Parts: sequence; C-alpha cells; structure tokens
Amino acid sequence: MQPHRGWTSRGYLPHWDQPGVIQAVTFRLFDSMPAEKRAEWEYLLSLPNAAQQHQRIQAWLDSGHGSCVLRDPRVASVVEQALLYFDGERYQLLAWVIMPNHVHVLVELKQGYPLAGIVHSWKSFSAHRANTILGRTGSLWYREYYDRYIRNEEHLERAVLYIHANPVLAGLVARAGDWTFSSARHAEALDSTMVSRSATP
Repeated sequence: MQPHRGWTSRGYLPHWDQPGVIQAVTFRLFDSMPAEKRAEWEYLLSLPNAAQQHQRIQAWLDSGHGSCVLRDPRVASVVEQALLYFDGERYQLLAWVIMPNHVHVLVELKQGYPLAGIVHSWKSFSAHRANTILGRTGSLWYREYYDRYIRNEEHLERAVLYIHANPVLAGLVARAGDWTFSSARHAEALDSTMVSRSATP
C-alpha cells in the first residue's frame, strides 16, 4: 500500500493520481516514436491543450511506426496477462486494447495503489517476458505514459468507445470485436451470452 500523490510530473507530462478516479492511460513501445520527434511532442504535450495534441500523436501511433512487436500474439498475450493479473484487487479494468505499438487502458484506481506503480508493474512484467520470448535485450517501453482522468459518464462512454474502436480506426479490423487483444471481444461475448440467456424460456 502506497500513498496517492495527486498531481505530479516527472519532466514534461503531468499525472493525476487519486483513489476512486477513472483514468484513461496510454503507454507505448520505446521505438514507436522517432527520436527526432520526441522533443517536439514532449513540448506539445506540455501545452494547456495537451489533450488535442495527444490526438495528433495518437494518429501517428496508429500509423504503425517502430518494431510493432505487440503484433506478435505471444507478446500481446503477455501484456494482456499483466493487465489482468491484479484486476479487481489493486484496480478495476473497464476497457483495454493492445495495439501493435501501444496500449490503451481505462482503469479505476483503488486506495493504496498509485497509478505510477500500476503502470510500472505492467511494463516491468511484460518487458521481461517479452524480451525473453523475442530473444532480445534492452528497453521495450518508453519511460513515460499519458493519462487523462474521466470527468463524467459521457466522457466515460466516449473513452470506452474510443478504446474499443482503435483497431478499426487504424484499419486493422472491420469490427472492434474482431481484434483479439481487446476488452471489446470479451464485451461482445458477454453481450451474446446475456442475449442467449434472456431468450431462454
């Protein structure tokens, strides 16, 4: 159990950490952003309209730069295992998607488990396992992550929709539920089960 720190910054990105808050979090592979663009984008994300600037960066990520090792089902499975491991215990996962070079997670924080520690545990566990699978060494994840707290119910619905639609918007699949490493697939399976049960006399 650790204290929550409220607003913090480790350089250029501000982070909000408070129990009970729902956060939309994005973290990405180390090589998903060209080195020559990092300084420019770090500056853009420090501006007051950082959310709008983040959309530009998101469009770049969706275009599939870098090694995209998360396309490997073995690696994506490891990341999914990391996300699910403490779900319901240290945090509550509401939605997630593992893209070829980045990950989106919608998570509700629980008392005593700060966001920075949660993200670090996801990255640390998955990096070690992924490097073993791929027979490589060195950094897998970029050190920083982007988070935005969810303001209200409408914002929450839009965040879930965006996360689930990300593979469709990136042109990777036709339907959100067709992307293997996403909560959309699980949500559709649950919906189908509920429909089937309701149809049973």
